[in-house]
Amino acid sequence: MGIVMRWQSGLALALILAAPLPALAQEPAKTLEQLTPEIDALFARYQADAHIPGMVYGVVKDGKLAYVKGLGVQDLKDKRPVTADSLFRIASMTKAFTALSILQLRDEGKLRLDDLAEQYVPEMKGWTYPTKDSPRIRVRDLLHHVGGFVTDDPWGDRQQVLPQEDFTRMIAAGVPFSRVPQAAHEYSNFGYALLGRIVANASGMKYTDYVQKTILTPLGMTSSGYDVTKAPKARHAVGYRWENDAWAAEPTMIDGAFNSMGGLQVSANDYAKWVAFLLAAWPARDDPEAGPVKRSTVREVAQGLNFVSVANRIGASGATACKQAAAYGMGWRVAQDCELGLTLAHGGGYPGYGSHVMLMPDHGVGVFALANRTYAGPSGAAWDTAVAMDKAGLLTDRAIPVSPAVTQAFAAAQAAYAAGNLGPLDGKLAMNFLMDRSAENWAAELARLKAEVGACPAAEPLAPTGAMSAAFRLNCEKGKLDGMLLLAPTTPATIQALRFRVVSPRSN
Repeated sequence: MGIVMRWQSGLALALILAAPLPALAQEPAKTLEQLTPEIDALFARYQADAHIPGMVYGVVKDGKLAYVKGLGVQDLKDKRPVTADSLFRIASMTKAFTALSILQLRDEGKLRLDDLAEQYVPEMKGWTYPTKDSPRIRVRDLLHHVGGFVTDDPWGDRQQVLPQEDFTRMIAAGVPFSRVPQAAHEYSNFGYALLGRIVANASGMKYTDYVQKTILTPLGMTSSGYDVTKAPKARHAVGYRWENDAWAAEPTMIDGAFNSMGGLQVSANDYAKWVAFLLAAWPARDDPEAGPVKRSTVREVAQGLNFVSVANRIGASGATACKQAAAYGMGWRVAQDCELGLTLAHGGGYPGYGSHVMLMPDHGVGVFALANRTYAGPSGAAWDTAVAMDKAGLLTDRAIPVSPAVTQAFAAAQAAYAAGNLGPLDGKLAMNFLMDRSAENWAAELARLKAEVGACPAAEPLAPTGAMSAAFRLNCEKGKLDGMLLLAPTTPATIQALRFRVVSPRSN
């Protein structure tokens, strides 16, 4: 079977042929301001249903906090209203800060992701693994939750206050494994606590100091930190649980050894700076780096570690929306959504707090929400907000630039169609092209297409799927032709595959 036939039968061709052609530019059906009553209703409904004293939510778009609103109160005693400056624990959304700290240390040459974790946490060296052929845990395994540890919600949440010296003794005592490391994904707060210890030992400073120095301070997150006892009381959102049809205050947990898995406290105004910074890593480009971490390093967090699952989208549309392919990246749950594109999301559940964040890097948009009730993560409302923005035309794709090589190849392909033969493609074809289909056969195919749709003097803008491929549409005398163009990895670039398809009236 030839290269083109194998390719045609695989996913690559289907994706290129299915690539949406650019629509004519048009104003969105609604502005974000017009959509806010719908967004407000989503979160207000969740607040009431989940018995949340107070919450704040925001939409980050085009590099700034485009919308933010507080609901309810920070505390039930003084009834101070929630604002964009109210301070909430974000629980497991802290893991993204820990993961990026590990990657930054990698960039600094202070560790490698494939190093054994015990190189930085020597207390792990005496561990007994579940089988004689078990691989020893790498730093990378902890990032992706494939260390073989048991899922430890809610036990891990209560370890926040554990003193560092007690954690050292816990590590030295060993850990019972749930499974062999690197065998499957299993979420572990304990694993991210180990990453905090690795950050400290590799950097030579406390974990909290490293995050403050490399992320929080450079981003201007001046209200954020791990020691909640030093935060302004007037802005502190007290954490509550809902039990026996009443609220009860949760104890305030001081900073401790498990801070790297869930201890960070932020305001909405601060957290929006973090979201905007992350989204600014997409797309890859030649612009100067603005820091504090390289864009390519930020994009790395979206790499899932192969243990992919099929999942429903979170929120009201989950039952009817197409399934997501999801995996755990580095501090993020990563999924491909057929409508929202690449999504990075994470929830936070903690005694007294619940939170959720979801990013859509293809569109430069993020949605987050913070609440002060135990495990009340507003995930459904956040995802429903994203879907509402999509339906309102507010999620604009970040255009892939058309490369000069694709532009030149497409012009030659148009000329070949007009000529009815491959003459205009002389010198531009890869070595496989005429082996897969003869010049005579191509001439016959072009004649058949011309008989059906006539000449095609105009084309819509190309829809590139990368720098070496594109979908296209030709506007013809008696209809339209869709097609795809795939270049070969040669210098200069040559055409390895070309396809035309008559557009049926129903798909026009």
